[in-house]
Amino acid sequence: MTPKSGENQLGGFFGTFGVIVTVVRDGAGAQRTFGTSVGELFCPNRIVMLQYAVCGRERLMVDHSVNRRTFLAQALGVTVLGSPTIHAVCLGSGIRETPRQPGQDAIATDFLDGSPEATRWWERNIGPVVGRIKGRHSREIARSPFSVGMETLDRAMYDPQRVYRPLGELGVKWARLQTGWARCETSPGKYDFGWLEAVVDAVRAEGVSPWFNLGYGNRLYLPEAPDVSAVGWIPVYKPEAQKAWLKFVGALAARFGDRVKHWEIWNEPNIKNFWKPGDPSPDLYCRFVAETSQVLRQTVSDVVIIGGALAGMPTDYLRQLLACGILQHVDRISYHPYRPVPEEGYRETLTTWRTILRQNSPGGKEVPLWQGENGCPSRPGGAGALSQYEWTEVRQAKWLLRRMLYDRVLGVELSSYFHIVDLVNYNWGTGPSGKTNFKGLLRGEDYSPKPAYHAYQRLCTLFDGETRREPALDEMLTVASASPTSAEDHPMGKTPEAQKYVVAGFLRNDAPLWALWAVEPLHSPGQVRCADVRIRGTAHLNSPVLIDFLSGCVFAVDHREGDPRVLRAPSLPIPDYPVVIADEEAIHDLVTSPVQVDG
Repeated sequence: MTPKSGENQLGGFFGTFGVIVTVVRDGAGAQRTFGTSVGELFCPNRIVMLQYAVCGRERLMVDHSVNRRTFLAQALGVTVLGSPTIHAVCLGSGIRETPRQPGQDAIATDFLDGSPEATRWWERNIGPVVGRIKGRHSREIARSPFSVGMETLDRAMYDPQRVYRPLGELGVKWARLQTGWARCETSPGKYDFGWLEAVVDAVRAEGVSPWFNLGYGNRLYLPEAPDVSAVGWIPVYKPEAQKAWLKFVGALAARFGDRVKHWEIWNEPNIKNFWKPGDPSPDLYCRFVAETSQVLRQTVSDVVIIGGALAGMPTDYLRQLLACGILQHVDRISYHPYRPVPEEGYRETLTTWRTILRQNSPGGKEVPLWQGENGCPSRPGGAGALSQYEWTEVRQAKWLLRRMLYDRVLGVELSSYFHIVDLVNYNWGTGPSGKTNFKGLLRGEDYSPKPAYHAYQRLCTLFDGETRREPALDEMLTVASASPTSAEDHPMGKTPEAQKYVVAGFLRNDAPLWALWAVEPLHSPGQVRCADVRIRGTAHLNSPVLIDFLSGCVFAVDHREGDPRVLRAPSLPIPDYPVVIADEEAIHDLVTSPVQVDG
């Protein structure tokens, strides 16, 4: 090719001419020009989703089937498997490269979805796949803080026989069950516990410990309830109903006390839908808990009683419960922190709760907290919390990873995802609604697993009780400022910019690992940001890998080592869901052999 006066010039792969390149983004049509004349260089090992580049009068199409180096040669030194904000030039006989500026925009967050295409993107930008996280059965896991919801069997909302196998293969160690007074006592004083016993025994056979949520009402004693399930109808307003309730609890405890040790009293008493017929009352709830817990402690040895089961995290309501003396009767406090951005205000509220609980507990002891119910829909417009937002199955999976792992980061003793399966024709206490609650890990129409199921399965595999939180490791990982004008390092969580990320250190097999993700709204996606991530004091980080929970793939991390005490991963993509950077030794027992990426 002979350069002509007044035209952009393109040198061959081993040519001598400089290059001016116009890069066109895929679909959007936005253009940007790069070259020696504008003082910018195109890095051939970063980012994706370009359609073509224009060099002089030639249009170079992207062939996404080839790797970045091959296309670099094919395109005469111009790679378009990079971000539209990065470029490369041919100078003499080689390629001159400059890494992207940390924090520059890359691709839409929804693109990272665990698909083969997304996996190939990770390979181009991180390193090759070296394995895959394998699932472990609950029976293979000794202990774990992770639970799943199996609620609403008091209303026979789903077929439990179809969830037992996926429950065990999920890898959780806990399952929340509702005891269903109305389903157990259909004639005064006569109890049929057969349905509940079958569920308890099947759950335990999968290596999962059931924990009970005691409720709800019973139309034998509360005839004004509009539905036979009597959801939310509290017996405390009628002495006869309360007496029958305590008798039922005693019979239930005698039947199941040898198999179920954790009992939660009522559900979301702080909102009207679950406290009928009166208005929510902390005083009455405390009285109800006191009487119920007395029956439980008389019958179940070593019982652990959970109080609260609060909708949201209502600090004022909690203060009133503490003033009523609820800690005299319960061993744990539970809550249901439904929110579209799981991290929003959560750390601060937990800090406040722990402070006031310690101030009100006997001897100033810590009161463990249970996140007892929380979930996210996989599509908009269904029944239940958060259904007003634009969700997809992949966004649900990302939300789950953030919710459950953030609980783990912040030391919540137990964390339960709602629900094991979509609840079709959801009954919230007034009869079938005609709507589906789409928060399930399994699809309601055929019980097939959603992406959230597989994501949770991998999380349970890696973050079981053998993986322990190590806050001292947090300071070892730093991220460069996202500003393209500054490369100063900051410990994550210490600057306004760092507040956009979560980082947390753990130890497994005496080797370190870090969870890392960007705090972005999932229901309104943005762009993946990149940062210059450095890990200091890395004597035990010999073979760094990155784990993607959506695909299950483990990638070798391309990194630079100048100082042997510092590992640097320049321009590391930080997605809107947790990934893990670890030493390969930390996960060697959890990884299968590499597999070829399909597609």
